[in-house]
Amino acid sequence: MDPRRRRKLKWVLYTVAATIVAIAIGANFDVPEKQLERKIEHLHGVGSAQFRREVASLLGPAVVNGNHVEAYNNGVEIFPAMLEAINSAEQTINFETYIYWSGDVGRQFAEAFAAKAREGVKVNVIIDWVGGLKMDEELLAMMEDAGARVELYRPLEWYNISRLNNRTHRKLLVIDGKVGFTGGVGIADVWSGNAEDPQHWRDMHFSVRGPVVSQMQAAFNDNWIKSTGEVLHGPAYFPPQPEAGDMDAQVFVSSPVGGGATMHLMYLMAIAAAEKSLDIHASYFVPDELAVDALQAAIRRGVKVRILVPGKHIDSETVRIASKKLWGPLLEAGAEVYEYKPTMMHVKMIIVDDFMVSVGSTNFDERSFQLNDEASLNIYNREFALAMREVFERDLRRTETYDHQKWSERPWTEKFMETAIIPLRSQL
Repeated sequence: MDPRRRRKLKWVLYTVAATIVAIAIGANFDVPEKQLERKIEHLHGVGSAQFRREVASLLGPAVVNGNHVEAYNNGVEIFPAMLEAINSAEQTINFETYIYWSGDVGRQFAEAFAAKAREGVKVNVIIDWVGGLKMDEELLAMMEDAGARVELYRPLEWYNISRLNNRTHRKLLVIDGKVGFTGGVGIADVWSGNAEDPQHWRDMHFSVRGPVVSQMQAAFNDNWIKSTGEVLHGPAYFPPQPEAGDMDAQVFVSSPVGGGATMHLMYLMAIAAAEKSLDIHASYFVPDELAVDALQAAIRRGVKVRILVPGKHIDSETVRIASKKLWGPLLEAGAEVYEYKPTMMHVKMIIVDDFMVSVGSTNFDERSFQLNDEASLNIYNREFALAMREVFERDLRRTETYDHQKWSERPWTEKFMETAIIPLRSQL
């Protein structure tokens, strides 16, 4: 072949390859086709039968009665409860997480999963590939050699590079189909302790018993099917569910594949239904314009909006900068914003009218609304909501108020950075 034709062909092939890579990378910035574009109007409260009907119909899973939910604060309470549940397993353990790092906590969980697998318990583990990059191969080998099935969610492969940005952020643990856990913690040493210093984070996790655990099991199955093509079923996974308490609850999921707007819709519906108060723990608070408008509308109709966010101790400074940019209109409207001082605050919880509580893996940001696989637990129970409000009030005592004057006087360097970061906020 003529050298000039060879060079031309080579550059054509390079161009085609570069175009394919650019398209694949660009696909990671796509958002789901089903998106919300208009504000949801306030028609009824979260305690009404109408809200219950709509939230069940639009989010998918029904609101079921007969549940009991228990809250745990920080690793000092959370990890012993989870490990005790794992050690009690007789038939099945299903576990899904975003963060799994090496360290003391990571080893404790790997050893617990391995021990139960050796006893004959069916142990199924999903770890997000990106979130598990800091995990030693030794821990994976320990679990797999014992008989546990471990799946890395969407590892980097040529055929799924267009979905590299779509991670599982879900945090689920289901024991024998009867006991479930969800909340904010990952498997890493930063979650150990009692939020006593910047090296030990503030977070919450929740144990669940009752019929809603079957919905949690279905949430795990969603990504197990995506990872393996297998459905986990039978009485070992979905046993009869006796009543465990008097709480109404539902577990629902969102994913950019098939219903990416679910989590966004739930947040907007809850805000639209608020009549008295919205208390929000938001570890990453980067709402879109629709959520900001919804919060402003709630304030205008007399709802007291309080937002608790991390202070200087945060694991993503870009998130902090992008978040602050959005506080101005909310502060001007009358929202109260508080920065948590002692350590990184990683709690994800919204309390509406001291009646509805939503917890789980979901952050109040566009990544959780549009790109991540998430799972949330909604509890409709006044006694539980009032208990969570006490937790919120207790955390407020360790904060510093951030008012509109502070926002107006933030350094010019911060304002400059906001300009560059805000267009990328869906990726934060």
